[in-house]
Amino acid sequence: MTFERSKQMIEEASQVLPGGVNSNFRLGMKPTPLVFERGEGPFLFDVDGNRLIDYYLGMGPMILGHNPASVIEAVRAQLDSGILFAGQTEIEREAARLVCEMVPSAEKVRFSCAGSEVVQAAWRLARASTGRSVIVKFEGHYHGWLDSVLWSVAPPADQHGPLEAPIPVPASAGQDLRAGENTEVLPWNDLELVTQRLERGDVAALIMEPAMCNTSTILPAEGYLQGVRDVCTETGTVLIFDEVITGFRVAPGGAQQLFGVTPDLTTMGKAIANGFPLSCLAGRADLMDLFVTGEVMHGGTYNAQPSTMAALVATLTELAKPETFDALTTQGNRLKEGIARALADAGVQARVEGFPQVFHVGFGVEDPVTDYRSSLQADKARYIRFTEALHYKGVRSLERGAWFMSSTHTADVVDETIEAVVAVAKEI
Repeated sequence: MTFERSKQMIEEASQVLPGGVNSNFRLGMKPTPLVFERGEGPFLFDVDGNRLIDYYLGMGPMILGHNPASVIEAVRAQLDSGILFAGQTEIEREAARLVCEMVPSAEKVRFSCAGSEVVQAAWRLARASTGRSVIVKFEGHYHGWLDSVLWSVAPPADQHGPLEAPIPVPASAGQDLRAGENTEVLPWNDLELVTQRLERGDVAALIMEPAMCNTSTILPAEGYLQGVRDVCTETGTVLIFDEVITGFRVAPGGAQQLFGVTPDLTTMGKAIANGFPLSCLAGRADLMDLFVTGEVMHGGTYNAQPSTMAALVATLTELAKPETFDALTTQGNRLKEGIARALADAGVQARVEGFPQVFHVGFGVEDPVTDYRSSLQADKARYIRFTEALHYKGVRSLERGAWFMSSTHTADVVDETIEAVVAVAKEI
């Protein structure tokens, strides 16, 4: 198996695209950023003629696979009626109704195009409703690439400061440092530190992934989410769950349904429309209505674009079927167990943990992983060599350790994947 044509095309594209790509998250992929011709179910076919079992899944959105007939047919039918109206459509009301039925926190919703956008909208609502300015986030949690929130996403160990008082670390050159003056950082999974900070009474909102999926896949400690919910309620702090990854993926109603803890606001994206550019902010009606009554600005030319709404309705209709999540859970658990067994049999120390629908593999991990700092024990360089070798066995998985499942990853596909992992584990 070779990837030379992809490599050549990336070099050619670099003449007109910086790095030959349109997202920095696609830079430096091993063996090279790939160029694809088509996707089919759990497979991608690249310009070199390779068929790869795909566990990137578009970085998470393709929960129904690469060409689900129901989604494609719904979008095609909507396109026959028009592309963009600068007005409302019946399909967007149907989309909002589905989200409200499925997500516990969703009394009302607003649609946008990217997760970064709805995070900013949520912060505005929190500040408008509380009259406060400070937002608390956590180390290792990613909430978009804008200046105000891109802090301590992956801070170097020699810069993040003491555990009880982390130093906010900007994640990009050119970042406006003053934009983060009201953004504070705490370590995740430490309820005592959260309580101490919120009890000062000046925090507008606390935002977090209810399970860390951008850094490793780390579950909340027993009672942690409910404890944070309680202290937010007591201190008048708006609780925001960033479910851009976990929403509609780990359960039909997201992590909040799975864990039984309801935030005030929720941001969602990725799996919501199976690859179409769509994000959603949902939450308490009194907060959401501030877009109308509280002079809180939220706009966007492409918000609720009709074909993306059709994609949402078709996607969530499939995800609401019990058999869809039954298949995701069964095959996801089989894959997790198969990878763990293959690595253990080859003498590779590894942690395989998370949800059946999205989990993480970390090499060299011996101690419990409960937050960003404890995740740093992973041998990332060795894992990248592992994923690069998997490409030559026909399996594409993320270098950061995440494995995303789709409903099209059948038992045969999982078996083929495990065979590839067994072979590569022996090689390394």
